Amino acid sequence: MKKLSLLLLFILMISCQSNEEELTADRIIDKAIAEAGGEKYNRSIIEFDFRKNHYTSKREDGLFVFTRTMKDSLGKFKDVLTNDGFTRHREGREVELSDSLATVYSESVNSVHYFVQLPYGLDGPAVNKELLGEDEIDGKHYYEIRVTFNQEGGGTDHEDVYMYWIEKEKFTIDYMAYRFYVNDGGIRFRVATNPRVIEGLRFVDYDNYKTDDLDTPLENLDELYEAGKLTKVSEIKNENIKVKLQ
Repeated sequence: MKKLSLLLLFILMISCQSNEEELTADRIIDKAIAEAGGEKYNRSIIEFDFRKNHYTSKREDGLFVFTRTMKDSLGKFKDVLTNDGFTRHREGREVELSDSLATVYSESVNSVHYFVQLPYGLDGPAVNKELLGEDEIDGKHYYEIRVTFNQEGGGTDHEDVYMYWIEKEKFTIDYMAYRFYVNDGGIRFRVATNPRVIEGLRFVDYDNYKTDDLDTPLENLDELYEAGKLTKVSEIKNENIKVKLQ
C-alpha cells in the first residue's frame, strides 16, 4: 500500500511538472487574451475619450475601422484607419496628405487603439514572444514575457521591444514596459490601474514611468519601480468607454 501511495505521488508530481512545461510564452499570451475578452474583440464596436480626443474602433470578420475625432482652430476633423490605409477628413471631405504625414498620423491612431485593447493582437503572425522567467511584484507572482516584432507586418516601429508581467493565477497584464527608438528613444514602465470589465472586455488605465538610463534591461524595471527609482511622467486615462458587441 505504501509503495502504491508513493507511485501515485510520483505520477502526480510528473503530471504537475508536465502542466507547467506546457505554459509556453504563446500559451500564456493566449490565456491573457482570453481573460481580457478573447473572441469578443473580433466582433466589437468600442468608443472612448483619450486626451480630449474621441476614438472608435470596429472589428468584424478580420476587417477593422479605427477613427480619431479631433478639434483645432479650424474646427473638427476625423482620421480614419482601415485595412486599406489611412485618410483624414474635414467637413466631410478628404484632406490630401503627403505619404510621410499619412504614416505619422496612421501610427498615432493605431498606437492609441493598440494600447487600449491590449493584450488583443499579441497573438499576431508578426509577434515574437519569449518567456524569460518568473518574478514577484508587490507580493504577487508573474510570468515575464518579452515581445518583439518582425519587420514584415510589424509596423514602422517594429524595432521597439516590449515586456509584459502577466499574473500567474488570473493571467492579467498588471505591468508592462517598452523600449522605443523614435525621437531619440526612451524607456517606459506602465502600472495598470482602474481595471474594469465592460460588456466582457477588460480595460485599464496606466501610471506611466520612465528611467533616463537607456541601458537598463526592461526586465529590471519592476525592481526599480518597487525601489522608487523610476520617475512618474503621466497618467494615461481612457474615459467614457462604451462597448457594443455585434
